Amino acid sequence: MIIKIAAVIRPFVRAFDFLSPFGDLLARIWVAQVFFMSGLLKVQAWQSTKMLFEHVYRVPFLTPHFAAVFGTAAELILPVLLVIGLGGRFVILIFFIYNAVCAISYPFLWTSAGAAGLSQHMNWGLLLMLLMFHGSGKLSLDYLIHQYHGHHLINPLKRFGS
Repeated sequence: MIIKIAAVIRPFVRAFDFLSPFGDLLARIWVAQVFFMSGLLKVQAWQSTKMLFEHVYRVPFLTPHFAAVFGTAAELILPVLLVIGLGGRFVILIFFIYNAVCAISYPFLWTSAGAAGLSQHMNWGLLLMLLMFHGSGKLSLDYLIHQYHGHHLINPLKRFGS
């Protein structure tokens, strides 16, 4: 009975394993395009961006000018690194933190009228968190670099007999 169930399930598991890298890439592209487009808009309307950071956004520990520059740079650089899969989990962690700071810094999101925007930030955060725990996947520069240059790395668990 179990063998028959396994025979039915096995093709689905293989299909999901095959499609997993494409799902990882699509998740990376989806989150990246939202932030990248926001960064482009900030650059195109720089005076408005500075005004928003001075009067609307409340970024903790940063001056409005530095927050505007840093936020715009993050929205232009992090998405590119995310899509190409360079920097892997470290870049995704920075992106995750950046998304959280964005949500915290915009008081409107915490009102009933801004709930939809907060929900979007939460969805992006969950995707980033899953990517952070899972890694960028096989369709990434990190994977290629590891395939060609990572063979000399020693698995630390092998030293302990695991």
